[in-house]
Amino acid sequence: MPVQNSESSQGGRGRGVGLGLAVASALAFGGSGVAAKPLIEAGLDPLHVVWLRVTGAALVMLPLAVRHRDLLRRRPLLLAGFGLLAVAGVQACYFAAISRIPVGVALLVEYLGPALVLGWVRFVQRRPVTRAAALGVALAVGGLACVVEVWSGLRFDALGLLLALGAACCQVGYFVMSDHDGPSGERAPDPLGVIAYGLLFGALVLTAVARPWSMDWSALTGTASMNGTPVPAPLLLAWIILVATVIAYVTGVVSVRRLSPQVAGVVACLEAVVATVLAWVLLGEHLSAPQAVGGALVLLGAFIAQSSAPVRGSVEPVASGAPESELSVSEAAA
Repeated sequence: MPVQNSESSQGGRGRGVGLGLAVASALAFGGSGVAAKPLIEAGLDPLHVVWLRVTGAALVMLPLAVRHRDLLRRRPLLLAGFGLLAVAGVQACYFAAISRIPVGVALLVEYLGPALVLGWVRFVQRRPVTRAAALGVALAVGGLACVVEVWSGLRFDALGLLLALGAACCQVGYFVMSDHDGPSGERAPDPLGVIAYGLLFGALVLTAVARPWSMDWSALTGTASMNGTPVPAPLLLAWIILVATVIAYVTGVVSVRRLSPQVAGVVACLEAVVATVLAWVLLGEHLSAPQAVGGALVLLGAFIAQSSAPVRGSVEPVASGAPESELSVSEAAA
């Protein structure tokens, strides 16, 4: 029927835009490491780099916070939760984790987030999930194990692993709260307003943790070395704030609204692949054969997951012979 074809076409375009935004978010987030590492090597503490990143982005988004100031009255808990978990929690837990366990192990545990999102949807929201989406998550997690070469340095430090798992749980909060529509009868909060206030709350939390008054501010006035090439430190900081934070969060949250938390979460796994490739090109950190294979698995897993879930609000049955009465994971949340 013509009406059905039109709706299907619009839904396909909306899903395509959402997928493009999710990929753009992964690219932007993935570019943060190659810009931050030279600053850290120039003398800045990693936690201070995180504080500069979040606080700078909060200042950029401040006009949007003023515009959506009614959110403070309507949704204070959502804003505080987004700032605490999606902004401050993920980064603070990750940096604390890598002080006790290898970076690769911490990154892999953190990127169990998409799998945890799937568990949230299935067991907390009690919505069915497609077997193909679950397969995509499994492939992506397995690929990430190869990308970070987890076998090269596993240490069973219980606290370090718990901190990395905390980062993964905070990542779940990012995707779940990005998909939050609000109580029945109330309009959904504007995602840009949520991001703006989330960054403000995150900056406040990180200020107490990072203590920026002890920072070596002189490191920001000179240059930093990127694989032997001097790069102005302010330029690297601007990239981290504008691209790796503001653009990354905006595209990421909007993509979740157009896709679903679990699909956007799997696509976000591309961040690890992007970060590895950029480190190879810009920092001279070469990819090994297992890492290349792992990157291909992450891409395949993301493709399977996103292609198996229909657009929000559809009623397609679960794949692989599941009962037709079950709905897809990307059905709108209650």
